[in-house]
Amino acid sequence: MSDHPVPAPATDDNQLIAERREKLKALRARQAAGEGVAFPNDFKPTHHAQDLLQQHESQTAEELAAAHLAVSVAGRMMLKRVMGKASFASLQDSSGRIQIYIKGEDVGAAAYEGFKHWDLGDIFGVEGVMFRTRTGELSIHATRIRLLTKSLRPMPDKFHGVHDQELKYRQRYVDLMTDEASRKRFVARSRAVSGIREFMVAHGFLEVETPMLHPIPGGANAKPFITHHNALDQQMYLRIAPELYLKRLIVGGFDRVFEINRNFRNEGISVRHNPEFTMMEFYAAYWNYQDLMSFTEALVRDAATKAVGSLQLTYDGRPVDLAPRFERLTILQAIAKYTDAGDRVQDRDWLIEALRKLGKTEERHKLASRSLAGLQVLYFEETVEEKLWQPTFICEHPVEISPLARASDSHPEVTERFELYITGREFGNGFSELNDAEDQAARFHAQVEAKDSGDDEAMFFDHDFLRALEYGMPPTGGCGIGIDRLMMLLTDSPSIRDVILFPALRREHAIT
Repeated sequence: MSDHPVPAPATDDNQLIAERREKLKALRARQAAGEGVAFPNDFKPTHHAQDLLQQHESQTAEELAAAHLAVSVAGRMMLKRVMGKASFASLQDSSGRIQIYIKGEDVGAAAYEGFKHWDLGDIFGVEGVMFRTRTGELSIHATRIRLLTKSLRPMPDKFHGVHDQELKYRQRYVDLMTDEASRKRFVARSRAVSGIREFMVAHGFLEVETPMLHPIPGGANAKPFITHHNALDQQMYLRIAPELYLKRLIVGGFDRVFEINRNFRNEGISVRHNPEFTMMEFYAAYWNYQDLMSFTEALVRDAATKAVGSLQLTYDGRPVDLAPRFERLTILQAIAKYTDAGDRVQDRDWLIEALRKLGKTEERHKLASRSLAGLQVLYFEETVEEKLWQPTFICEHPVEISPLARASDSHPEVTERFELYITGREFGNGFSELNDAEDQAARFHAQVEAKDSGDDEAMFFDHDFLRALEYGMPPTGGCGIGIDRLMMLLTDSPSIRDVILFPALRREHAIT
């Protein structure tokens, strides 16, 4: 969050608001006198700005004049030029902008006089015909105009820069009005999410919905939000992950399920973290983590193609290529490739000393009590993660930090788990699911011990999920993909707040 406070409106802005309220007062007076409606709701636009521009971009002025194509549009006035008996305005609807030519003798003297007093930001409707101006710009020659909504606040003169960034997040409605790039970013997000849904269904997955209110938080190591259900008189938790409910459905007989869901974690806020965020989790019976990696790779490529039309991306000025096969490395292989640790990574004492030099402390990170694999993961996070710019799957995470993942048959101290990294950030997490109920019970007990020792992100013991496993779950692979982080990549956005319409912000002290 910016350290700069949201500036209070300038005095002249307050004066402009007062003047606009006076104009609305006059509209209400006319309505009381039976001369129109202050906020009419019977105007029905039949066209969109961008569609008109695309459909008629190749037509000449003569062809347009001969066609005399009648159109009807509505939107917000973004520009206005009054030039005596004729004027120009720019109308912006959900698709884009189009120029409107308004002449007094065509729309009527009263309507034209009223138009002169309209303000930028007002929403109006236009009926007219398509034509080209003398400069060749495709426009609408208005035959009828109508004010639909009076805007009471002036449009900002400029809406960018460090001082305005928080204001963009806080007043997203103004950001969307004034920043075409922002609108395109959220259109791309919508296309990507729709594309992901289509991709999943096309591959035989059933979309489901699971609870957001949980009696026990589970499915991830995270600190939950806590609430209280009055009717049940019990403490509840906002969902940190849908995993345990989705796996219950695998037990129930749905072989492939997915959910695009909102998760809530009561943790820090950063350019990569928001307290509520969107994930897509999916589970497939008879898949393992190798199957998941191949599928996740195809899914990311498909989302990129549908959202931005390319697999060659640029993020923060550096290229990202989604086309080649994503690299697959174990944690130890990644350390060997990106650091000079060499065989020393197998030495506990060397790792602890190296981590201390990197700023890790015994008090906070409990280095002495970590296993060798746990120390290696911490060293990987500190020295390798940010170097994984091109898509890379990092595999074989320790059992102690993977309480729901199946242990490797050949190396039981690690799990059949991967994390997907791109641009130095984690984008997904998947693994062969643990379906041994007795092993799962032991893992839950270990998590409870960790929680009792002060780890507030450790998992609870979920008796009902364990009971479900005791009925038998087929071999299963499951994966979660961070939709918000994926959108950051696809739209070259530096902050997660740029791709969430209404990110979490500190409450305003006063709304002006």
